[in-house]
Amino acid sequence: MNYTYVRKMIISSVLALAFVCLSIATMAQYGHTYVSLDDEVGGFAISGDHQTAPILIDADDYPGIAAVAGWFANDIKMVTGQSPEILQSEMPGTGQVVLVGTIGKNKWIDQLAAEGKLDVSDLKGQWEKSLTQVVEHPFSGVEKALVLAGSDKRGTIYAMLNLSREMGVSPWYWWADVPVDQHEAVYVRPGRFVTESPKVKYRGIFLNDEEPALGGWVRETFGGFNHNFYEKVFELILRQRGNFLWPAMWGKAFYDDDPENGRLADELGIVVSTSHHEPLGKAHVEWDRYGSGAWDYSKNPKVLTDFWTQGMERMKDYETVVTVGMRGDGDEAMSEGTNIALLEKIVRDQRKIISKVTGKKAEETPQVWALYKEVQDYYDKGMRVPDDVTLLLCDDNWGNVRKLPDLNAQSHPGGFGMYYHFDYVGGPRNYKWINVSQIQRVWEQMNLTYSHGVDRIWVVNVGDLKPMEYPISFFLDMAWEPTRFNAQNLLQHTEDWCAEQFGEKYAKEAARIINLYTKYNHRVTPELLNAKTYSLENYNEFERVRNDYRDLTLDALRLYNFIPNKYKDAFDQLVLFPANACSNLYEMYYAVAKNHQLAAENNPKANHWADVVKACYDRDSLLTVHYNQQIADGKWNHTMDQIRIGYTYWQEPRQRKMPQVKRVDVPVVPNEELVFKEAEGYVSIEAENFQLSQGTEKIRWEVIPGLGKTASGVTTFPQNEYPLENDPVYLEYAINFESTGEFDVQVLVSTTLNFNANKGLRYAISFDGGEEQIININGAYRGELGEWQATRINQTSTKHPIEKAGLHRLRIRVLEPGIVLQKILIDTGGLKPSYLGAPQSKRIKQ
Repeated sequence: MNYTYVRKMIISSVLALAFVCLSIATMAQYGHTYVSLDDEVGGFAISGDHQTAPILIDADDYPGIAAVAGWFANDIKMVTGQSPEILQSEMPGTGQVVLVGTIGKNKWIDQLAAEGKLDVSDLKGQWEKSLTQVVEHPFSGVEKALVLAGSDKRGTIYAMLNLSREMGVSPWYWWADVPVDQHEAVYVRPGRFVTESPKVKYRGIFLNDEEPALGGWVRETFGGFNHNFYEKVFELILRQRGNFLWPAMWGKAFYDDDPENGRLADELGIVVSTSHHEPLGKAHVEWDRYGSGAWDYSKNPKVLTDFWTQGMERMKDYETVVTVGMRGDGDEAMSEGTNIALLEKIVRDQRKIISKVTGKKAEETPQVWALYKEVQDYYDKGMRVPDDVTLLLCDDNWGNVRKLPDLNAQSHPGGFGMYYHFDYVGGPRNYKWINVSQIQRVWEQMNLTYSHGVDRIWVVNVGDLKPMEYPISFFLDMAWEPTRFNAQNLLQHTEDWCAEQFGEKYAKEAARIINLYTKYNHRVTPELLNAKTYSLENYNEFERVRNDYRDLTLDALRLYNFIPNKYKDAFDQLVLFPANACSNLYEMYYAVAKNHQLAAENNPKANHWADVVKACYDRDSLLTVHYNQQIADGKWNHTMDQIRIGYTYWQEPRQRKMPQVKRVDVPVVPNEELVFKEAEGYVSIEAENFQLSQGTEKIRWEVIPGLGKTASGVTTFPQNEYPLENDPVYLEYAINFESTGEFDVQVLVSTTLNFNANKGLRYAISFDGGEEQIININGAYRGELGEWQATRINQTSTKHPIEKAGLHRLRIRVLEPGIVLQKILIDTGGLKPSYLGAPQSKRIKQ
């Protein structure tokens, strides 16, 4: 026996078990741990007895602390209805206080640490680490202090916003209209609660491909991509413990459009970088605005150097990660003649600009080089940048990681990052309308990424931001603590997230719907979906996937009806609309496929499916109007403007266009020329499809559409006009029998009672002008309830000999008004029992 091998296997199993247990423990700690609605000994009342503890910050702390303290105070007001006072100058003389600050920047927290009343030794020098702790008798005259301390600016900000989240303020309270439950009293439990530093240093999103949806909404709501808009973005990122942003860049310039954008980002602790083709903080559109000559360093180095220097001057005092390198104009590849030596020179010269502008060595300013598309090819062919520059690896735009560090290679001090996609503009089709990111795949690829040492930057392209709400949350949660997740607890994260948005009672079902709709959308994006995606012929595939989405949408609609009204706007945005809108596309393209198939056979049923296509196409517009103008009273107008129907190549069409359908010319054959055909041992006739109707000067036949259990009902009018005994008031049906014998004829009529003094309602039935049989449908009724009334049909039966195959005519003549014919069933030997009766038989031209 190989004992060494066995020993390794045992150790591996123990470690695997330990990892699972650690993950479960971490998951438990991630939930609500230090907030309670009940007072506990040694706890702290954030709000209780209609009083709210003031918030104390140090005026000498980072300016962003005061700004976020304002958010935090508003959060307390949303939860408790009480608005706490924010103090910056002096400690209150009595009572309790929420003390917020950064180690080394808040004199009161530093005093508590110096006096041994607060241990902050494990926070010093750490990255974004925070502490929440109740301290008894911290200062003279102060009963208690709730200390929210950070190792740095963002650590302090997270301490406040983590507590807000624990109190029930979702990060999506504004961006998805998630309501905040109110409580009269909220407490923090006694104990020392530490939020450890994140595993990934920079964690953020990229607003991209933001026209027409996000752009239209921002211009209408904020007047442009200014600091009022970006403050909402910054807040969302911070509430999810992110810290990094690539700002919108389709015709936008973050620093140039509003100088307050950069200042506010730095104040709030958002690290702004720029995308893979925007070096040194200069947006691409700024070259269109201010550049001159060619975007080519070999031909225009002086102008480009001045251009980049301006960008570096503008952000030199901000916390940033500076993008270096160069791509072609307009996010295109460089020319084929571009050589590695030129690209390396560009980076060297850019670093000289960084050093000159900042007055520091270049390596003291964080930098990133994005190996996007063809740039990775340069890297693979030997291009290198200085070791302190972060290498930002990329996926293939479709969520498949292209390159990871060699675990056996020499370490790279600048570290590695990953640029991932939830949205993409490019071939073979854009995907930018709706969420198509399955978190199981995101986890698998990003776990692969993290396991290879990629932990400096995680940034994800989120397109218009909405409707990527859930995958954004997942991505940023995973970036904070990747080892928290494993293959078995991913759905639990979805359920926890849904509980945060809609409450525990509705979380599992909402999570199941999100999990399935993203699974369906990950199979094929809505933009790639068409009438040929799934097979109509093999395995009933297209009908099955259509029905899957239809059933899911029905479940979402049911839950929407049950969920309390306060959650409806949020639920519609996050769950119902994505399922409903995508289901409608599946309905439409399935109808297109059926239409094309039947039209090729010259089958008139193709026309029905053409009508379905048109109805689904129109419904897509109505769903857009609903999202844009009705959810949250029109707050999100334009956010669903992205076109998703009518693609003819990779880029979006300028206008939506209904898929082409085909119609079959169907000659109109009057009923009097149509004959019902016996098949499979029966003839089934909807009463409205008579070949001949006969009345009198006073009595007429009329169809009542929709009445009854199947198609309609047919009866005589006026309803107070009684036929004479031999009046020819009848309907006639032409039938082509293939068999002969004595056949049972069942006439199904509405459950009209014998309103005529209990005489009953009668009809006469015959074939081919032969002897009539008189049937009284209800002459025996005396007031008792019969089963026929509860089942909504009165079924009568007569026997008739058919001695010769071929054409025969069935006549039903009424002797009283009030008889409503619905259906006729003739059993020629094969009629099977059913509640609604066999489907109508085929009709052929006589």
